Amino acid sequence: MKTSSSNPFHINVFDVSHRTGEDREKHLEFPAPDRLGEGIAFIAEGTPIVMDVRLEGLHDGILVSAEVSTVASGECVRCLDEVSLPIEVEFQELFAYSPTEELEFSVHDNHVDCEPLVRDAVVLELPFQPLCNEDCLGLDPETGEKLTEPRSATSSDIDPRWAALEALASDTTTTATKPAAKKRT
Repeated sequence: MKTSSSNPFHINVFDVSHRTGEDREKHLEFPAPDRLGEGIAFIAEGTPIVMDVRLEGLHDGILVSAEVSTVASGECVRCLDEVSLPIEVEFQELFAYSPTEELEFSVHDNHVDCEPLVRDAVVLELPFQPLCNEDCLGLDPETGEKLTEPRSATSSDIDPRWAALEALASDTTTTATKPAAKKRT
């Protein structure tokens, strides 16, 4: 179903406006008009967004309940492979007929603007550190290749630049076993 406005998040509510008890359900599908999210995971411009919206006419406004589905893009923070993550969120908000301090959203020209609600709900659902799978081992620090099995820890894994500190560590263990000298008073 197309919206009458050029903004796909504007939903026409004429058929439930000022009709207490009336309700309508609308199914909307449209491409994301711009990028949602600024982190590693984001909704790219043009990604399909599906909204199932229920509009309920109330005495003081219109209650909008929606389920939003889309797919986030990004890269795994361990191995840098591309990932696609399904995102499904819900929100419910009252759009008042007369704007007040208590109610942030209102009906304008028989339309409700769901863009800030969708943007907030979707962006908050995006993972901060997306993974291609929970068992991802990341990249081998020496070769840069994706690890398929855990690395074994060996003494050769110590960076040669820290070799001098290794000698200090062995000295502190030998001095710790000697009795402390008495202080003169």
